[in-house]
Amino acid sequence: MDEDAITIRLTRDQAFVLSDWLYQVMFRSDDLQGIVHERAVWSPIYSISGTLDKALSEVFMPDYGPRLEAAKERLRADLYGESDRSAASGEDAAATAQVDRIERGTTGDHGESGRGR
Repeated sequence: MDEDAITIRLTRDQAFVLSDWLYQVMFRSDDLQGIVHERAVWSPIYSISGTLDKALSEVFMPDYGPRLEAAKERLRADLYGESDRSAASGEDAAATAQVDRIERGTTGDHGESGRGR
């Protein structure tokens, strides 16, 4: 078994939003099995979730909800160049913008692996 560690770098906002999403999927909705059918993938998911929870003080703050929404808004603005609220059709406009950036190869450094280019 290869024991070399892999380091993944996320901004604090990315880590916070991902941590919340993982929590929702793993513990609140109990839908991890419905989303991730391959149980071997659960090990790294639990590892990532635990690491994020240990690293983020935000998960214990009383203003968790507003902080999370602010982080999501900053990530949307960074990724799509505009506020999600200002987009006329919400996710459709955002998805179109992302596809356009991918096709042009201008996605920026948002954690994309560069596959398919």
